Amino acid sequence: MRANENRILRELYRIDPALRAQEDVLRHAIRKLLEAKPEARMDPGFEEGLKQRLIAEFSASRIPLQAKPVPRFSRLGLIIASGAAAAACLAFVAFIALRTGEPSLPAMRELARSLPPSAPASAPASAPASAPASAPASAPASAPASAPASAPAVARPELGGRPAVFPPSPVSAGAGAPALIAAADEKRKSSDGSAGPLYDRLRADADQAMTEAEEQSPARSLAPPPASGAAPSPLAQAAAKQAKELLASRNNPNFNTEEYGHSVENSFSETVKEPLSTFSIDVDTASYANLRRFLNGGSLPPPDAVRIEEMVNYFSYDYKGPEGSDPLAFDTELAKCPWDAEHLLLRIGLQARRIAEKDIPPTNLVFLVDVSGSMEEPNKLPLVKESLKLLARRMRQQDRISLVVYAGSAGLVLAPTPGSRKQEILAAIDALESGGSTAGGEGILLAYQTAKAAFIAGGNNRVVLATDGDFNVGASSDGELVRMIEQKRKDGIFLTVLGFGMGNYKDSKMQKLADSGNGNYAYIDSLGEAEKVLARQMAGTLFTIAKDVKIQIEFNPLAVAEYRLIGYEKRMLAARDFADDSKDAGELGAGASVTALYELVPAATASPRGDLKYQQSTITKAAGEGELMTIKFRYKKPDGDTSSLIERPVAKEVRDLGKTSDSYRFAAAVAEWGLILRDSAFKAKANYSQVEELAAGARGPDSEGYRGEFLRLVRIAQSMSAESR
Repeated sequence: MRANENRILRELYRIDPALRAQEDVLRHAIRKLLEAKPEARMDPGFEEGLKQRLIAEFSASRIPLQAKPVPRFSRLGLIIASGAAAAACLAFVAFIALRTGEPSLPAMRELARSLPPSAPASAPASAPASAPASAPASAPASAPASAPASAPAVARPELGGRPAVFPPSPVSAGAGAPALIAAADEKRKSSDGSAGPLYDRLRADADQAMTEAEEQSPARSLAPPPASGAAPSPLAQAAAKQAKELLASRNNPNFNTEEYGHSVENSFSETVKEPLSTFSIDVDTASYANLRRFLNGGSLPPPDAVRIEEMVNYFSYDYKGPEGSDPLAFDTELAKCPWDAEHLLLRIGLQARRIAEKDIPPTNLVFLVDVSGSMEEPNKLPLVKESLKLLARRMRQQDRISLVVYAGSAGLVLAPTPGSRKQEILAAIDALESGGSTAGGEGILLAYQTAKAAFIAGGNNRVVLATDGDFNVGASSDGELVRMIEQKRKDGIFLTVLGFGMGNYKDSKMQKLADSGNGNYAYIDSLGEAEKVLARQMAGTLFTIAKDVKIQIEFNPLAVAEYRLIGYEKRMLAARDFADDSKDAGELGAGASVTALYELVPAATASPRGDLKYQQSTITKAAGEGELMTIKFRYKKPDGDTSSLIERPVAKEVRDLGKTSDSYRFAAAVAEWGLILRDSAFKAKANYSQVEELAAGARGPDSEGYRGEFLRLVRIAQSMSAESR
C-alpha cells in the first residue's frame, strides 16, 4: 500500500511540484481511495492513464491560474488553501471511475467533505507560520513551518552531464476544483470544439462538491476524517449504478491536451467548371497507427485525427514497378463505388522503384531525441530507445550515426560514428534519460548543423526526429519551426518525424514539420510498429528517390460529370502550382507505394456551359475518344531543382467490383471505414458490415498480419459506435 501511495504521489509531483507542501492531505486521500478501490491495478497502464487525467483535470492543460494573496489565515482560508489538493483528488476519483467502470461522481462530495485541512505552511507565504489557536487539537499534523509555500526546483541529471532544473508549477495552491476544471474545459473547447458528456458531469459535480465543502461550518470542515476501512457511503454505492450509463454516453474521453489540425473534406467539383485536380503525394502513415492506439485504448479517435489517405497508404499493395528510367510507375482501376451505387470509385496506384538495402547509398543519420520531462512515460522515451536501436543495428560500415538530444537545451551526445561501431552507438542510446523543458527549436537547429558537418555527397543525409511534439522553450511555434526547417532543407538534408506517446501529443505540429522538411511522418505506438517503419520498410522510410512529386488529372467531361478526391485535404495544390518547380510537394521513398482514390459521378450527357456571360466552354473532339482522363506526374531527383514530366491518357474501363484486384477492394474498404470514423458528409450508405466484407475478401496472403489486424480494429470500432448511440 505504501509503495502505491508513493508512486501516485510521484505522479502528482511531476505534474505540480508545489503539491509537495500538501503531502499529508494527499497521502490520506490516496490511502482512502485505494482502500475503497482495491480492484484498481497499479500497472503501467494505470499510471499512464492517471497522469493523463491529472494533467487535464488538475493542471488544466498547463494554463497558469493565479490566485490573489490571502492576507491572513482563517478557517475559510484553510479550506480554500486545500482546494488544489481537493481538485487533484477529485480528478483521481474520476480516473479510478473511468478505469474500473464505476464513476463515483457523488462520492466526490463525500471526499471533499472528509479531506483534512492542509498545514498553515501550505498557505501563501504571507500567512502566519502556525495555525490559529482555535484550531481543534484533533486536526492532523502539518508539514514543518519552515516548509516553503511552493516546492523548490528539483535538480535531475540530464544527458550530456548538465542538470535539468524543474521550476515550481504556476498553478496556485488557492485554485479550487471549479477554476481548474473550468480552465481545462475552455482549453478543450478551443482545440476540440465540444465537451464530452462524462466531462460535463465531472465538472458539474466537482463544482458542487467544492461549493458544499466551503459552505459547511468550520467544525464540520475541520473534523477528523472517517475511520480507515469504513464501508462506502450510500452516495458512493449509488454512484456505481451510473457507470454503464455514463460510459455508454461518452464518445471520446477528451481528457488530454492532444492537438490535431482541423481539415475540411474535399467536396465534389464539376468537371466542366474545374477540369483539373492537382495534389501532392503523401506517404505518411501516422494517422492509422494513431487511431489504432485510440481503439486499443478503448475510445474512438477524434475526427480530425482520421486522415483517410494515411490510413489507405499504411498498407502495402501489389503494384507493378517502373521498367524504364523513370523512378515511378502507376496503374488505375475503376469500378462501382461500394458506398454509393450511382457513383464510380477510381484507384490510382503509384509505385516507386524498389532498391535492395545493400544498394542504398551511404547514409548519414542524425538521431534527434526529445529527452524532456514529457517523454518519461513507458510509451515515449523507453520506446524511442528501443526503436532507434532497431535502426542502428542495421547500419553498415559506410553509414554514419550521430545522436543529438534536447530538453531545456540541446547537446551533441554522439559525434558522427561509423555504423560498424554498434556497441558504442547502442550504449549512447541506452544512456538517454528524460528531464527538463522542451527546447525543440534549438535541438532541430543543432541536428541540422551536425548533419551538414557530416554531409555525404551523393549519399542519404537525414535527420530522424523522435518526440511527442510538445515544444515549449525557444522557437516552438509552428511558424518559427516551419521556417527554420524550410531553410535547412535547401542543404539537401531530409527529415523523418517519428511521433511517440499520448495525452500531450501534438500531431498537427509533427505533420507540419515533416511536410516542410522534405520528409515523412510515422506514429510509433509499439515496438512492432517501429520494426515495420525502421526495419522492414527502412528504404522507403529513409531513402528518397524522388522529391516534390505532384499529380494532376484532367477529367473528360463526357465521362465524368463530377469528381471528389478522398483525403489529401492538406496536400491540395492550385492548378498553376503543378508546373511551378518552386512549390514544395511530397517525397517518394525507395519501394514505397502511394494510393489515391477518387469518387466520380458519371456523365450521362455533356453540354456546353451556358451560365457565364463573358465566355463559353467547349468540348473538343478528343473527349469523344473513350478516355476517362489524362494523368500527369512531376518529380525531381533528390538532388535536383528541375522537375521531369510523365503524362498518359487513361481509358474508361469500368469493372465489376468483384472482379477488381485485392488491392482495389482493400483500399476501398479502408477508405469507407475512414468515412465512417470521420462521420463524413459523403459517407452515403457506408457501413461496418460492408467494410468488413470487402476487407475480408481482399485480405490475401497477409504474411505480416496487418490486414487481419485491420479487421480486428474495424470490429472494435463497430462495437464502440454501437455503445455510444
